[in-house]
Amino acid sequence: MISAEVTREAVASHYDELDHFYRDVWGDHVHHGLWLRGDETREEAVLQLVNLVAREAHLAPGTRVCDIGCGYGATAQIFASRGAEVTGITISSAQFAIAEKQNTAKFKLGDWLTNDLPNESFDAAYAIESSEHMPDIRKFFAQAHRVLRPGGRLVVCAWLSADNPSQTQKRLLLEPICREGRMPVMGTVDDYRSLGEDAGFSLQHFEDVTKAVAPTWPAIVRRLAGKLASNPAYLKFLFNRHAHNRIFALTIVRIWVAYRVGAMRYGVFTFAARKPARDPRSA
Repeated sequence: MISAEVTREAVASHYDELDHFYRDVWGDHVHHGLWLRGDETREEAVLQLVNLVAREAHLAPGTRVCDIGCGYGATAQIFASRGAEVTGITISSAQFAIAEKQNTAKFKLGDWLTNDLPNESFDAAYAIESSEHMPDIRKFFAQAHRVLRPGGRLVVCAWLSADNPSQTQKRLLLEPICREGRMPVMGTVDDYRSLGEDAGFSLQHFEDVTKAVAPTWPAIVRRLAGKLASNPAYLKFLFNRHAHNRIFALTIVRIWVAYRVGAMRYGVFTFAARKPARDPRSA
């Protein structure tokens, strides 16, 4: 696995400091879009990824679902509006402040790796581009397994490394992306499969959607360029030496290149929790 020394505090700081820029450039959904036809708007592409997660998680009215790394709660709000009972958790106080203003879902400010959610309290859980930020990816899966009922589904949308990236791709793209994007790990498909299975999951389905999500990054680059040209606050931030996360402007370009040269992939994993069914007489 590609790795970097990143603390939970650094992850929280990344999203807190870049809060305004994320929402201004891309919106309240802090994740890729999914371009199935190629001519979708940004909003349509983002919703298509959300709908893919809903299908894989088998979400329906009454489904108890956990949003792991819920960001601003935009996805949780959509699922709650469809009748699901959603609980989201984020490590970012800036994101939590936005999310908790909603009244359709429940939100918690905290660290997923040390959460106090009850055992087997959810029918499904999903992590859209949050597993990469977990300093202990094994504990990420262990906690998901703990809070899911027997047979509960876990959907993970993940930034992935190519199976065999070159040393140049590692040095110039993947390792800097991890450091600058505050991601302790970037695993391969096999890494995620084996980590999930070790935690007690069985992999039900995997879909490589790299080509469908890759248009996210040229779209972001174009929007960021427009903001830099029209809003002096963006340039001021980039040249502020006290802004610890300003390097992410460069990371955006690295990610775009990493997709173009095949150093990065994007995958959607659907796991089911293997555990014995509870005897209702013991409840």
